[in-house]
Amino acid sequence: MDFTYIDTHAHIYAEEFEKDTTDVLEKARASGLKKLFMPNVDLQSIDRMLEMEHKYPDLCMPMMGLHPCYVKKDFEKDLYEIEAWLNKRKFAAVGEIGIDLYWDTTHKDWQEEAFAIQIQLAARHNLPISIHCRNSYRETMDLLLKVKSDHQTGVFHCFTGEKKDIDEINEIGFYIGIGGVITFKNSGLDKVLESAELCNIVLETDAPYLAPVPYRGKRNEPGYIPLVIKKLAEVKRCSEEEVARVTSENADKLFGNVYS
Repeated sequence: MDFTYIDTHAHIYAEEFEKDTTDVLEKARASGLKKLFMPNVDLQSIDRMLEMEHKYPDLCMPMMGLHPCYVKKDFEKDLYEIEAWLNKRKFAAVGEIGIDLYWDTTHKDWQEEAFAIQIQLAARHNLPISIHCRNSYRETMDLLLKVKSDHQTGVFHCFTGEKKDIDEINEIGFYIGIGGVITFKNSGLDKVLESAELCNIVLETDAPYLAPVPYRGKRNEPGYIPLVIKKLAEVKRCSEEEVARVTSENADKLFGNVYS
């Protein structure tokens, strides 16, 4: 392997990896993985995530946040726990947070309030944010612009938007997270990214979800990022080494204030 890379978003603590975590991570290391960032989803995932950090301290870096799909009626209690963890120790980012209008639009107001509170928590702790915005880009960006502090940064995880969205994201100093979707035949993401700059992109898997072709529909793994790198290199008409180098530099800038 002629390059190394960073996976900025992987749920490696998920039950899908329970039986073979070590094998999965060793394969990923062999393919060039040098660091992996783990987004939290709810209070129940925290222990499993921190156990991964304990087992692989040089590789697995935890975030802390409440995923929008886990924002329920008593979400304020959950956010008190999230805040307590942020006060207790260091994390790479506040995430994964945001708005999801794909599964359910009933409690959009709860999601928006939880998102706003966590943006402010991130600013207070000088941390970037990892944003989930499925079927909700405009709502997510409008709230972010309203609430965020001047120098706050982060990443729009699993970006599937348009060129104008990339320009807007770049303008406020945020990155876009690109993973397996770029390899999907009819996603259109390759066309969107033709005019995007590598300096605006970080790589991710969202493992165990959204595996790239030819593994689409199967469990995604951090070791599949070279397939994303290959496709992105084709789209950008550059070498795979350049894609890996620039996106890793971007990830280091994004998370560098906490993890170097």
